[in-house]
Order: sequence, then C-alpha cells, then structure tokens
Amino acid sequence: MGIDRLGNQVEKESRDLAILEAVIENGPIGIVRLAEETGIPKHKVRYSLRMLEDDELIEPTPQGAIPADDIDEHVAQINEGIDHLVDRLEELKGVVGSVES
Repeated sequence: MGIDRLGNQVEKESRDLAILEAVIENGPIGIVRLAEETGIPKHKVRYSLRMLEDDELIEPTPQGAIPADDIDEHVAQINEGIDHLVDRLEELKGVVGSVES
C-alpha cells in the first residue's frame, strides 16, 4: 500500500523542516554548516534548500541561506497544515480500525 510512500514523504518533509529550523536559528548559514548542525548529508541539505527556496521559505545570499522576510506567517501556515494532517490521519486510522473489527 502507499503507507511506505507516505512514510518516505513524511521523512523528507521532516528533513526539510529541520533544515528550515536551522536556517531560522542560525542564518545566514551554508550547506557545510547545515550538514554539521543537523547531521543530514550535504547532498540532502542541498536538495532541501532548493525545495525551501522554491517554497519561498528561505532566500539564498552569498553568506548562506536566510529565512524569508515573512517566515513567521509561513511557519504558522505550516503548523496549521500539520495539525490538519494529524486530524485527517486520525480519521483514516478510525476507518481502518473499523474494518478490522
């Protein structure tokens, strides 16, 4: 089933959020330092930075990545989205649970 695919996507999003958190706390910050701070391999840091930039959550500078000017709004939206997903997953779990009975 797609549970493995969903798990992989959640893992990727978790990595992106760890990178975003490090940029918010330490920006400007480059790939090497992000890898050191997070324990995430450089090639995955690079990919996450690209995704975060595409989502307009960070901005590249010559000194390293920095959070977008409106990052607080973005973080609030991310948190709302996560809350919604948790609620939806609980609903789905209930549906699967009722089938098992």
